[in-house]
Amino acid sequence: MRRLRGALALLLLLCIHGGRQGAEAGLDGFVRVQGTHFVLNGNPFFANGFNAYWLMSFGADPAQRGKVTSALGQAAAAGLSVARTWAFSDGGSNALQYSPGRYNENTFQGLDFVLSEARKHGIKMILSLVNSYDSFGGRKQYVQWAREQGQSIGSDDEFFTNPVVKGFYKNHIKTVLTRVNTITGVAYKDDPTIMAWELMNEPRCQSDLSGRTLQSWIAEMAAHVKSIDAAHLLEAGLEGFYGASTPSHAAAANPSGYQLGTDFVANNRAPGIDFATVHAYPDQWLPGLDAPSQLRFLGAWLDAHVADAQDALRKPLLVAEFGRSRRDPGYSGDQRDAVFGTVYGKVYESARAGGPAAGALFWQLLAEGMESYGDGYEVVLGQASSTAGVIATQSRRLQGLARAFARARKPKQGQTGKGGN
Repeated sequence: MRRLRGALALLLLLCIHGGRQGAEAGLDGFVRVQGTHFVLNGNPFFANGFNAYWLMSFGADPAQRGKVTSALGQAAAAGLSVARTWAFSDGGSNALQYSPGRYNENTFQGLDFVLSEARKHGIKMILSLVNSYDSFGGRKQYVQWAREQGQSIGSDDEFFTNPVVKGFYKNHIKTVLTRVNTITGVAYKDDPTIMAWELMNEPRCQSDLSGRTLQSWIAEMAAHVKSIDAAHLLEAGLEGFYGASTPSHAAAANPSGYQLGTDFVANNRAPGIDFATVHAYPDQWLPGLDAPSQLRFLGAWLDAHVADAQDALRKPLLVAEFGRSRRDPGYSGDQRDAVFGTVYGKVYESARAGGPAAGALFWQLLAEGMESYGDGYEVVLGQASSTAGVIATQSRRLQGLARAFARARKPKQGQTGKGGN
């Protein structure tokens, strides 16, 4: 009965906020936003999913492609509906982008393969367009390319302000969005398999703690993305740290010392940003606390962001990364399951009440035989039965909530279909 009441609340909110976008969307397979919710083909869409940054590189190697298919198949069997991965690899011999505007076709075909396989398995993709960190090139590589062309650049934070660097990045956006998949024949910007674009993985700009530099960059790049592709959703890639626009939140919610030039509320209010993201790593951020204290922080962290997504942003919220490392001192599988259970519980609690929390993506999914890619947070579904059970249970709960909503919606449709004045 409580599940049905939640579905009815969701129905009411979707009816209120559906608007013109919902009327025009039809049954085209694109995930869209209506108010504080994701919608797919007229029904609420909940994202129980995972991160797998390695998909493109494995898809580019015929000897490793089977691991892409295996991972996506296992994920689909566990009810997972969204995957987040990299659509970048900048500089180096096997890069996607060797140098500004010069691309590795074989690596691009690896991403084509990933999208084709995701489509077969019914999994929606979030594609991140550049890294904040040095791995896979990131903004450091873009800055270095600009220096090689004679630009005088002091710090990597000038990625966000230097016009030459911004031009390189805008070109990358255009190249990826207009790419035509060599397997499906569908341009990326027209492919409903893609749920959303992400401007950057975990953007930070510590040279300007006011958040204004990053705010300006997000607004400029969001406008550029939307000028090329108005069909897909867009998010900024934020971890969720509060900034100058909400100093009381920054003091109360941020882990100590985490002022990184980002602003969860202001940055997510930028025009063109369709939904908010938050990451959750209490084991990294608060290593001095014991596991129960970290769990309490995690619950409060998520509560704060759910409330702000509802009241300040009026946008959906996706927990885009979370996990617990097996490399943490005193680690146990029960501790990891408790982290997953806390995140999933907060998502479900909000979704059932018609709130903005729309899903969570754990970091990270690996296939069997990928031990060298383990970073402590990896989950191999066939080798982690307890955690796999927690994941599958959340999938079933969110699927049940969606079915309850559909049942609540059908009588309304039937009534409006009957004739007679």
